Amino acid sequence: DVVIADEFKADANSKTVPVTAIPDGWSGLDIGEDSLKEFKKELSDCKTVVWNGPMGVFEFEKFSKGTFGVAHTLAEITEKGGITIVGGGDSVAAIGAAKLENKISHISTGGGASLELLEGLELPGVAVLDNA
Repeated sequence: DVVIADEFKADANSKTVPVTAIPDGWSGLDIGEDSLKEFKKELSDCKTVVWNGPMGVFEFEKFSKGTFGVAHTLAEITEKGGITIVGGGDSVAAIGAAKLENKISHISTGGGASLELLEGLELPGVAVLDNA
């Protein structure tokens, strides 16, 4: 499910619908409660998690539950000895807003670069250092 809104505003009209039922003129601004439960269930047994990208528009309180729910789940995984890696400026901002900076194994503002590193692609900044 997804939380939808009729405008991109903090006080927009909103409702939760199945992802296949978003009406014209509405936008998905957060994952719904059922989706959050599913993410938590799937993450619960993970030993390593890489998270890049918020679940919704967490800057608007009405649409922050999915992002903060996943953030707290990552903190729980770290507490159980798992490795949690958060990449990307928006994700880092969400971790900060949730006050969980000290409960995540590694935080990097380099979202796209982090993903490219995991893909095994050449990172231009690193390549320059290798050739120095």
